[in-house]
Amino acid sequence: MCTLEKRGNLFILTLTGDNKDEHRLNPVLISSIRSALAEAKSQAVAGSVLITLAQGRFFSNGFDLRHAQAVGAKSGSIQAANDELLRMVELFKGVVSDFLTLPMPTVAAIGGHAAAAGLMLAMSHDYVTMTSSRSVMYMSELDIGMTLPDYFTALIRAKIGSASARRSLVLRATKLKAEEAVEMGIVDSAHASAEEAVQAAMCLCEELSKKRWDGKVYAEIRKALYPELCGLLGLKDESILPSKL
Repeated sequence: MCTLEKRGNLFILTLTGDNKDEHRLNPVLISSIRSALAEAKSQAVAGSVLITLAQGRFFSNGFDLRHAQAVGAKSGSIQAANDELLRMVELFKGVVSDFLTLPMPTVAAIGGHAAAAGLMLAMSHDYVTMTSSRSVMYMSELDIGMTLPDYFTALIRAKIGSASARRSLVLRATKLKAEEAVEMGIVDSAHASAEEAVQAAMCLCEELSKKRWDGKVYAEIRKALYPELCGLLGLKDESILPSKL
């Protein structure tokens, strides 16, 4: 599950759990994240910023494959398990869409492993800080024998400019340390500990909040940067003009 805390103009979205919790993305967690983002959106003002944190050794280890397997086992059908996984892929589209349309800057502080859909969750933010002490970024689909959803591919193309970096991430299934992720442009800064990654993210949030940008304008400009991804998510552009010319 997750919680949302508001401190002034800062929204803190935390994936909660103990040290063993992998924050696997299942329908319940996906719904919880979307509810938290909807709440933040409803309270947004000029200067609002959102940071996402995760408790434990993982930021998120991707889709909850055990959940899909349990659905299949309950019905005695492999197809039911496959259908449930595809349902989670479809549900997670909403999370990526919510981050793209959120009327405020967003920062992810990665203090643990971020894999597959969990990495896509991190990359849905505007900025990412990461600890180099105990975390990797990893697109596991090639290793587990699963193709990438089209919006995953579009997000990767949108956020990683280097073709060789994209190849290393998805066609070699490389497990990236923080410093490598910085070189590839996936992460903005690497830090010695999870606490330092969070502190850097908090400082960045404070800096961004001082700008007091119009959140709706910020979201529209963000969307305009990623036309292919927004097309796949069904998001349309909206022109906004200054209130005073």
